[in-house]
Amino acid sequence: MVRKLKNIELNRLDVDEFRKSKKFPICVLLDNIRSMHNVGSIFRTSDALNVEKLLLCGITGTPPHREIHKTALGAEESMDWEYHKVAEEALLDYKRQGYCVLALEQTETSQDIMQFIPPEQPLLLVLGNEVEGVNDDLLQHCDEVLEIPQFGTKHSFNVSVTGAIALWELLRKKTLNSQE
Repeated sequence: MVRKLKNIELNRLDVDEFRKSKKFPICVLLDNIRSMHNVGSIFRTSDALNVEKLLLCGITGTPPHREIHKTALGAEESMDWEYHKVAEEALLDYKRQGYCVLALEQTETSQDIMQFIPPEQPLLLVLGNEVEGVNDDLLQHCDEVLEIPQFGTKHSFNVSVTGAIALWELLRKKTLNSQE
């Protein structure tokens, strides 16, 4: 019989240990995310994947917020985050710090994320508004625009799902590259 592990058996870090732990060199910029549930879900995914930081920009909600907490399940307490009124300023600041800026969007030149090989430098992953996507002004500053292949009738994933898929794929590839 298969037995589920109890939380204590998962050997997870507590919040203090997590904050002190070495992070994967990836930050996520959320630009004008309307849904607090999406924000909370991205907090939770970012914690689970041990990413460096979240940049909350524009109308994106910030903790403390009841709806963020509902899906973040406390990850808003463990994850480093900062708020920027203007996403473009935050993006350019991180670019100056040496981050490779990646957007997730469907454009004429989007690269299939499955084919993308991440560089060794730290990454800034840009996620845009649930309806409008990544702002055109932000796209102009990105080093690469990535797209997740889709095969059904819908043309997009939910932004929190997109973020989770992309972070997993980027971290998987960065981990494989560091082992070579």
